[in-house]
Amino acid sequence: MSRTEHSALQTALRTGLVARALPAKAARPLVLDSPHSGRLYPADFNHSVSRRSLHRMEDGFVDLVFDDTPQQGVAFIHARFARSYIDPNRAEHDLDPQMIDGPWPGAAPSNKSALGVGLIFRRNLDGAPIYTAPLPVDQVRHRIEAYYRPYHRLLAATLAATERRFGAVWHLNCHSMPACAAAPAHHGRQESHRADFCLGDLHGKSCDPRFTQTVARRLTSMGYRVSINEPYAGAELIRRYGDPATGRHSLQIEINRALYMDERLHRPHDGLRPLRRSMNRLVAALADDLGADDLGADDLSGYPVLAAE
Repeated sequence: MSRTEHSALQTALRTGLVARALPAKAARPLVLDSPHSGRLYPADFNHSVSRRSLHRMEDGFVDLVFDDTPQQGVAFIHARFARSYIDPNRAEHDLDPQMIDGPWPGAAPSNKSALGVGLIFRRNLDGAPIYTAPLPVDQVRHRIEAYYRPYHRLLAATLAATERRFGAVWHLNCHSMPACAAAPAHHGRQESHRADFCLGDLHGKSCDPRFTQTVARRLTSMGYRVSINEPYAGAELIRRYGDPATGRHSLQIEINRALYMDERLHRPHDGLRPLRRSMNRLVAALADDLGADDLGADDLSGYPVLAAE
């Protein structure tokens, strides 16, 4: 990490754009992250749609579901900025050039950008345009350099430190999903109520399938209904950081929002507390399965030192 990159990460931590909680007990080779639960809407986010419509695009309150998991010996990272401002779970080049007021070399829009939900979202879930004019080049660059890249640097550094310490690392990429497929318009299809959890491993490409099955069994034993790779198989974060052949295992976990929040009012309901307990049990069981090192709770020397934390 260059001095400039380190400085940008320090700034993001100090100003609360990204957050990391380190293990509170003997560390395990497990790292969690929540890229879409941010509720911070920067002052330069000049959106033309209602804030309420943008809240619907968040993985609402997933950070609250998992924020106690460092007590189980794992690191937990989460973005505090809204995903509709810039989405950490997209490739950096996944930009629609028509959204930018000027040349942008290297733009390679995917089908996500075509649907309006690339690196910087073009529309909300109702299909309404988020902006009334193309974004200035400098503003797009600022979002990438001050928000997107610091999140990835923090996650990458934590995963790398964990891998060095244990020889391998397991990564849970945490999200939530609408209770029914009809909620997000860009999916364009109807289906019945979804499972309680959807696990995505890019069809076996981002982690050892045995890890996926272990998580599924743990959840099923708690009484939850689980699907695998349907309707979500995973996206950029597990694609980028998962490489099971080299000991890096990334698994996406999607939680049905009906378990813990009122989607219409966008606020947690009474289900949040029992879900938090369940996720603590899940992480504790996985941590025990993966084992601890022989260092004490106060020895965090393997993790990169970030003074702003």
